[in-house]
Amino acid sequence: MRRAAALALVLVVAACSSSQPAPQSSADPARELANKVTVDGMFKHLDRLSTIATGNKSSRAVGTPGYDASVDYVAEVLRDKGFDVETPEFDRMVQTDAGNPTLMVAGRKFPVVQASLLSTTPAAGVKAITLRPQKPAGCTAADYGTVNARGAIAIVDDTGCSVVAKHGAAVAKGAVGLLVVSDTGAPGLFPAGYYQGLKSPVAIIGKDVDAQLRRTTSPVQLSLNAVAKLVKVRNVVAQTKTGDAHNVIVAGAHLGTAPHSPGMNDDGSGVAAVLETAVQLGGSPTVTNAVRFAFWGSDEAGLEGPTKYVGGLDREQIADIAVYLNFDMLASKNAGYFTYDGDQSGQPSPGIPAASVPQGSAGAERTLAGYLNLAGVRPADMPLSRASDYGPFLAAGIPIGGITTGASQLKSEVQARLWGGKAGTPFDPDYRTAGDLLPNVNSQALAITGPAVAFAVGTYAASTDGPNGVQPRG
Repeated sequence: MRRAAALALVLVVAACSSSQPAPQSSADPARELANKVTVDGMFKHLDRLSTIATGNKSSRAVGTPGYDASVDYVAEVLRDKGFDVETPEFDRMVQTDAGNPTLMVAGRKFPVVQASLLSTTPAAGVKAITLRPQKPAGCTAADYGTVNARGAIAIVDDTGCSVVAKHGAAVAKGAVGLLVVSDTGAPGLFPAGYYQGLKSPVAIIGKDVDAQLRRTTSPVQLSLNAVAKLVKVRNVVAQTKTGDAHNVIVAGAHLGTAPHSPGMNDDGSGVAAVLETAVQLGGSPTVTNAVRFAFWGSDEAGLEGPTKYVGGLDREQIADIAVYLNFDMLASKNAGYFTYDGDQSGQPSPGIPAASVPQGSAGAERTLAGYLNLAGVRPADMPLSRASDYGPFLAAGIPIGGITTGASQLKSEVQARLWGGKAGTPFDPDYRTAGDLLPNVNSQALAITGPAVAFAVGTYAASTDGPNGVQPRG
């Protein structure tokens, strides 16, 4: 459930505050690995993923045959290169029918996001007045004070606790439904598996809809008809047989796509770059530190893949990870060039205090920014977010880094002057749509970002020391 969090993502154009130049020596293993990752090599993987999508109703979404075929392909490539490969399973909620969740207010219909994925309304919806607790968060029954919510739809804000706690308090007060006002996705609002705790209809609305609700005392009608189910999903995790297994470099990309999307840029581009880096590195390279490649059973609609993975590691296994490098959307048609703001030099990230960003994230940003600068593009900061595949690693105290070429946000005039392309147009006009096809992959952008993936992996596989290092953690 990431709609609200995605709305908060802000793109800025201030370049990274510091850009340590990447080594240029031909003897440098990081540079050598980067030179081996070519557009042709990455497009071999993209061609295969495209063929898989075409043969499976133009989708590689989690819970579909297209996703399972993608897992099998990636695992096969890695095994052929000598990696130890695992495909751990976990349960994930998958939407089988998007429906048309709406809220009727004073004769007008507004779209809402159905949070109660396993709890729908009757076909005619739920018609009731709306009431608000005396304390807007509505985290406990006591927050309602003297408000009698029996038979009503409760309205709460997104602060203070999870949506599960808000739901429990509303139900305890007799509410027949719950509306959570959230445009930003407050931290902790949607914990892993939250949907299993929602037994009554729950929807997320924006402040614009809330403003309409405040203008009426008449009953409203909530209709939640999206249908979902639990399915078994596999991550793909492969590690080199060489290198220090107690100082591991992890590089990842999400393998699943949005429903009904072939996902060639989102995130076939990231998958292709990470997979080709693994192919060129090989399963038994001469490296100081072990390298682990991960392909997550998730997409922008959920973080179950990395969340389940990190949640299954014990303290020692978490301490063994030196850095997590995430690569999502590396070939947007109207590309920008962003590095995750590990040094916190750009716009502050809502809900992520600078002091909470793990040490080493700044070094990862400098490494990637240095490569991009020398490749001829000036990178800009991408604010950190909990709503990305690196989020669970960030929360576990593991340094993170990564790059992206942008999603549905509009490119500004300044950004167009900086990188070229068209101002006022999304970085990726085909984001999460059926148009995310192979011909729309920006090969020029991928020629820069793909080798950058390999350079970062090769840098830290050789050493986590130095000014851009990520020191081993106890």
